[in-house]
Amino acid sequence: MAKPTSPHKRRRSAKEAEVPGLGARRAALRLLDAVLRRGEALETALHAATQGLSRGSDKGLAHAIAADVLRWLPDLDALIDSVTEQPIPADVKSRMVLRMALVQILLLETPPHAVISTALPLTEGGPRRLVHGVLGNLIRSEAKLPEVPTLPTDVAARWGAQWGADMVSAAARALAHRASIDLSFAESAEAERIADMMGGTSLMPGHVRLDHDVSVPELPGYADGHWWVQDIAASLPARLAGRGEGRIAYDLCAAPGGKTMQLAAAGWRVTALDKSAKRLERLSANLARSGLGERVEVAQGDALAWEPAPADLILLDAPCSATGIFRRHPDVLYRAGPRQIAETAELQAALLDRAAGWLKPDGTLIYATCSLERAEGEGQIAAFLARHPEFAILPVNANELPAGIAPTSEGFIRTLPGVLAEQGGADGFFVARLARGG
Repeated sequence: MAKPTSPHKRRRSAKEAEVPGLGARRAALRLLDAVLRRGEALETALHAATQGLSRGSDKGLAHAIAADVLRWLPDLDALIDSVTEQPIPADVKSRMVLRMALVQILLLETPPHAVISTALPLTEGGPRRLVHGVLGNLIRSEAKLPEVPTLPTDVAARWGAQWGADMVSAAARALAHRASIDLSFAESAEAERIADMMGGTSLMPGHVRLDHDVSVPELPGYADGHWWVQDIAASLPARLAGRGEGRIAYDLCAAPGGKTMQLAAAGWRVTALDKSAKRLERLSANLARSGLGERVEVAQGDALAWEPAPADLILLDAPCSATGIFRRHPDVLYRAGPRQIAETAELQAALLDRAAGWLKPDGTLIYATCSLERAEGEGQIAAFLARHPEFAILPVNANELPAGIAPTSEGFIRTLPGVLAEQGGADGFFVARLARGG
């Protein structure tokens, strides 16, 4: 038989239920648990974690708190540990509540009394006095976060081994700021017009960059489908395809459709393939908004089991660890480790081998990943070329790229943290363009 709740606890629970903003903090706590304990993606966990929140602002706050905790987690822990005699275990609720509270005080500029009033109820059944004491000590000492976040130790070691200390430093600096919003346009002239209207910056034809804190659906031209959101690095693979002139292209793993729309706008007859019906719904909605749907055939299926006719162009934006988008999705720093990287590299190799057989003689294969791991980029292509001597690198030329991004000595594109830093940066990406012999 369950032990009855004491009147004191019932009164306290009822009072806490009335604390403004408590629901958003509970949702943030659920989000962080999903990422750090269950390994879920932050965006994937968002819907379930924010159930019961009726206001969009509360959902946005929950997401902001969780994302900033992940962005600054090692430094938040260092502050907490600086005022505790005995270390608080990493996986207990009280440490997570303290991380969230510090993010609100130090980054979101929430008044301390409001933070404490929503933090203590989250420690239900836990050490409230400890949480209150730690926060009090840090507030009185005017604790601050460093200007640049500290990367997780394992991530810094892995990236340092691959790219060197300068890349690690650049990645930490990039993590300190939310990414800008990049727009891709079907028509370059429209990009120039809207760039002036929005006060944005164009880094190459058909591109506009905006400050990150804008409401995308409220921007000019959204409803008319003149543009779509797409990081400048993510726009490069489809740009390398050139003009289609009615030729056949397959966009594999295509959703949400940014590259599909680029290819269609460039005159390719595109088949967009993706496994996920839900993601294809978003792709279809984007095609309808852009007015490019008539040029695209949408297909649901697994590329490893698909049997298409030969194509002139295949664009494979392969599933990957997504470590290159850590600025936008800091959860990847805690979800993508050696095992996940090895698994996605194995899948990429299978997809490349499959796609190779669908290409016409003299056709072009463009391979891309939003990854900072060599195993999913340079190493993957080296292994593919060893298995498929009928393919050769079709080098990328500097005049195909925006100023500030240069091809590698092998003719690939590799965007690392620090690229376009003065203009707001770019996602980490790898792109290889390959030609099949006749």
